[in-house]
Amino acid sequence: MGVAGLLGACSETKPNFNAIDLTGADYARDFQLTDHTGQPRSLKDFKGKMVVVFFGYTQCPDVCPTSMAELAEVKASLGADAGKLQGVFITVDPERDTPEVLKAYMGNFDPSFIALRPTPEQLVAVAKDFKIYYKKVDGKTPTSYSMDHSAGSYVYDTQGRLRLYARYGSGAQALSSDLKQLLKQSS
Repeated sequence: MGVAGLLGACSETKPNFNAIDLTGADYARDFQLTDHTGQPRSLKDFKGKMVVVFFGYTQCPDVCPTSMAELAEVKASLGADAGKLQGVFITVDPERDTPEVLKAYMGNFDPSFIALRPTPEQLVAVAKDFKIYYKKVDGKTPTSYSMDHSAGSYVYDTQGRLRLYARYGSGAQALSSDLKQLLKQSS
């Protein structure tokens, strides 16, 4: 075997992800928040599953429902491995997103997806840890405001390690491809 063959045998081929590879990042490591059923949740609860975390709010007119619908499409595309994906929605509007509203919202996409509702103080902390942006934008009435917010998803592998950041608009096919690569790595 030549030198090139020996070098090729020693090098590990790095996955070619569509999303941004965050492997080894020192942020977005965990959360301690309450879900829409009142249960405390953290990433450890989903060990053995890939987790996709998205920050949004239920009255969002476009980005949030599109992202959640794409995640449901991705889950369906995984076929027999669909049970290895956990969708997690963290609201940036805990004032209006009550547990009942969040439960109904998740049911529109996939009943296995969970929604987390931080307190205003928890939201500040989790947004800082995940490096996401959110800001209330006043509307015509006090309750008709909207929320500006970051629009990507964080992807964790089956070991609970942060691996990817999928930008909004990348599409279900790109995320599905990335998740299939992560599943191959974990098997």
